[in-house]
Amino acid sequence: MKLYYSPGACSLGIHVLLEEIGKPYEAERVDLRTPVAERPLTAVNPKSKVPTLLRDDGTILTEYPALAFWLARSNPETHLIPEDVEGQTRVLEALEYCVASLHMQGFSRMFGARRAATEAERDSMVAQGRDVVTRALARLDAMLADKQWIAGAFSIADSAVFYCCTWAKPFGVELPANVAAHFARMKARPAVQAALAAEGLA
Repeated sequence: MKLYYSPGACSLGIHVLLEEIGKPYEAERVDLRTPVAERPLTAVNPKSKVPTLLRDDGTILTEYPALAFWLARSNPETHLIPEDVEGQTRVLEALEYCVASLHMQGFSRMFGARRAATEAERDSMVAQGRDVVTRALARLDAMLADKQWIAGAFSIADSAVFYCCTWAKPFGVELPANVAAHFARMKARPAVQAALAAEGLA
């Protein structure tokens, strides 16, 4: 397998899962500042986005939830997703909430504010994004109130919570207590440390 990633992007969570699984894989860095037409990744994945996974059979898999689910189901011995339908559904629900809300509606607005045409537009985008992030983190904090991991046991959902939380400090966002404790537990995992080191983020 080969993971196409960009340091510190959402692909970090998939990088973590690959380390958790422990099977051989390659990792190729993608410079997202390069125009899409000039990226080698575009020839592999026309979406030209990370994470992209080139599987051993030569097929390409994209989109964070799909990659995470496939890795978990293809490696059942790692127990990265529950076996029962209800457990799987709850894990996917939490993972999608992180990707679609905390990431795309929240942090993406804050990242995108750098391209705003005016200062007023920039401030508005940051405020909107921060509001979504604050509310999403509060929801995750409640979900973690009585357990160490989102689904009770470590799962693919925790990888999504983690990559989103790496963006909190640069934006001056304070993690609520339970989420902060989860972030610390994640950083203590050998797989997370290995992924961070591989991306030059340790």
